Parts: sequence; structure tokens; C-alpha cells
Amino acid sequence: MDTHTPMPTEPGIPGHDLRHHGDAEVRDDGSALVDLAVNVRADTPPVWLREHIAASLGSLAAYPDGRAARAAVAARHGLPVERVLLTAGAAEAFVLLARALKVRWPVVVHPQFTEPEAALRDAGHSVGRVLLRAADGFRLDPAAVPEEADLVVVGNPTNPTSVLHPADVLARLARPGRTLVVDEAFMDAVPGEREALAGRTDVPGLVVLRSLTKTWGLAGLRIGYVLAAPETVAELERAQPLWPVSTPALAAAEACVAPRALAEAAHAAHRVAADRAHLVAGLGEFAGAGLRVAGPAEGPFVLVRLPDADAVRRRLRRLGFAVRRGDTFPGLDEEWLRLAVRDRGTSDAFLRALGRATAEAS
Repeated sequence: MDTHTPMPTEPGIPGHDLRHHGDAEVRDDGSALVDLAVNVRADTPPVWLREHIAASLGSLAAYPDGRAARAAVAARHGLPVERVLLTAGAAEAFVLLARALKVRWPVVVHPQFTEPEAALRDAGHSVGRVLLRAADGFRLDPAAVPEEADLVVVGNPTNPTSVLHPADVLARLARPGRTLVVDEAFMDAVPGEREALAGRTDVPGLVVLRSLTKTWGLAGLRIGYVLAAPETVAELERAQPLWPVSTPALAAAEACVAPRALAEAAHAAHRVAADRAHLVAGLGEFAGAGLRVAGPAEGPFVLVRLPDADAVRRRLRRLGFAVRRGDTFPGLDEEWLRLAVRDRGTSDAFLRALGRATAEAS
């Protein structure tokens, strides 16, 4: 596979807006738009989860006690509690990793969620990049990651490419003296969570991050967790402030890993897969306009490339739809857009708007 040579970059000069995220598209004047920019599942949190969280409010006078939630997460993955750390969303975990671990040369595999690199830079690290290519389907060749990298960050399935890397390919990145961080924030949206590394203890240096905010619609509550060796968990925990996860977030964590919730998430993953197939089929009608879908997509979003994409994005806003610009991701440019998977009715309405937006460009 012909993969770009990893290139170290200078601190403070990332060349992309690493702090831009999809929610910027739906704030302020975008609040009334149909949201295909944010990857949180629509119509969430469900009523039963809202009621469960609300019931925890009677305990707000007491300091948060995360023991039950931590044990529930550990049981969900078949791990001892010493391998689990609860965090205020997966984003906090990136900051903890950047600040707490003593690394010489971290490398981030791009295109992917930009917060890990931003956190590493903020902590004073020079960050290397491995840029995967569209021509290769954004697939990873482990040989492209330099041997001297002692921390490697990769998403699976990857935001924004929606690529699901084989677990054995990712495991080949592990080696003594290296921390391998796999961001599985969207893995519960993959039917059967195939290719997951969560729960594995045979991969040296493995750190898996999970988020409960995407599938369950809890972005405003901030809850996620780290799965890692006990000594790594202890290092990260020492870097956390006291009581970092609130009582309502702990209640949500315990509920979202219960058997009922796991069954609901599994059902939702299959529904997302069907809705994604519908969206991708509809996007295929725009091949004549130069639109190409990166793939095969396996996450709850798709990445598309089309000429004049930024102008099309602005036209879509006028037509009532927000989509995520792609040029803030290293390895992508202004010709890329990310689209969240929604129900078929919403996708059909979007596809009609996309037809109008692309017609204006011709």
C-alpha cells in the first residue's frame, strides 16, 4: 500500500483548525437546520434513560461515587475494575493521555478526529502524522507507522472516513515500549462490534477509549471511559481532578452498559447500517456530478468528495441542512464533506436538497 510518509510537525503550527467540530455547524444561525453535521444519534436520549438520569438528581448533595458505574463497565467488557477509568467523555481521555504519559514521539493516524492531536500539542508534544490516502480507501498499513513512535493514536471506525480497520491490523501496531490508543467512540454503532479491541488484554500497551455520548445522545452530559492496563489507568487517574464525572453521568454510564441498553444499542446499530445503505445508494445518483463516497462506510456517517464541496455546503445551509466540512481534518481538503446517517425520510429530503445544491453549481 502506498501511504504518505509520516511527517513530524511543529508544535503550534498544525496547518488545520484542529478545534473545529461538527457542532459549530448547528450553533447560532445554524440551530434551526436539519443536522447532518453532528454524529450523535437522532432522537436520543431515549425516555427511559432521561428518566433514569433524572432520578439521580436527588443525590446531588453527595460527592459522586463512581464505584458502581466502574464495576458495571468492567463487567460489560469482562475486565477487572482496575482496567477501567471513567472520564468526562472520551475527549477528557485524550487530554489525560497527553499530559500524564511520558512519551517522546507521539504519532496520530489521519484523517481522524482531531482532538487527540490538539491535546498532544497543548501538552507540548511534537506530533507526527501518518496521512492515509483516499486512493487506498483510507486503509492503514502498519508499516507506515514509524518504529520509533512510542504513542500511536488511531480511530476505529474512524471519524470522518467511516473506515473500520481489522482488529488484527491494529494489533500489529503494538510493540513493547509503545502505547497504542484506539478510539472506539463509534464502535457500538457497528453491528456486532466486529473488529473491536475493547476487552482485549493480550495486546501490549493497548488503550481503548469508548464514548457513551454518540449512541445515547449524551454529548451534553459528558461520559466515556478508558480500558487499559492497571498501571496505565493509575497514571491517568492521578492526572484527573477530584470527582471528574458527575453523579448524573455516572448513573448514565451504569444504565448504558446494562443488558437492556446493550440490546437496544445492537438494534440501533443494525438500523443505522440499513439507513446508511439507503443514503449511500442515494448518493450514488450524483456520480455524474463528480460525487464519490469513501468506503465502504461502516460508521454512523459517510465521507463524500465532490467538486466545489464548500460552495455546495453553503447552498445546503440555505436549503435547511447542515453538513460537516472536511478541510479541518489533516489529509483532507475543501472537496470533502461528512454526512451523518439519519432516518430514510431525512436522508431523502437531504438528497433532494443536494440535487438542488449541485444543480446550482453546474
